[in-house]
Amino acid sequence: MAPLPEYRPKQLSLGPLEAEILHIIWELSSVTVKDVHDRILTDPNRELAYTSVTTVLRRLTDKGWLTCDKRGRAFYWRPLITKQQAEVIKAHEQLQRFLAVGNPDVIAAFADSLDEAASEQIQAIAKRIQAARQAREEQ
Repeated sequence: MAPLPEYRPKQLSLGPLEAEILHIIWELSSVTVKDVHDRILTDPNRELAYTSVTTVLRRLTDKGWLTCDKRGRAFYWRPLITKQQAEVIKAHEQLQRFLAVGNPDVIAAFADSLDEAASEQIQAIAKRIQAARQAREEQ
């Protein structure tokens, strides 16, 4: 089970182009504006200004998703968290919002309406939580 990362971006919400560019960066590890721009333009049906890529990279940096290093005359962006860490953070946030409903009857009604596969998945998650807590107590 992946633990909740200590670091989290300042702002989790991403627009479609921000998400697309972040996925490119996770794929390539460290990129220049040109790397991202060239990757997006491999689709012949896409048009995107070089300056738009720069703006999005700066926005992702401001939101806490990326960091930027200058090497020589070029700027390189790299992610501050992995894709898996981002998924864990987003899942945690969604679960917290769901539980914030605070009404056990609403949550129970939701759980009761799930199909067999989803119910089995929730039971498997509950077993993992119990095992993780037990392992922590034994330490």
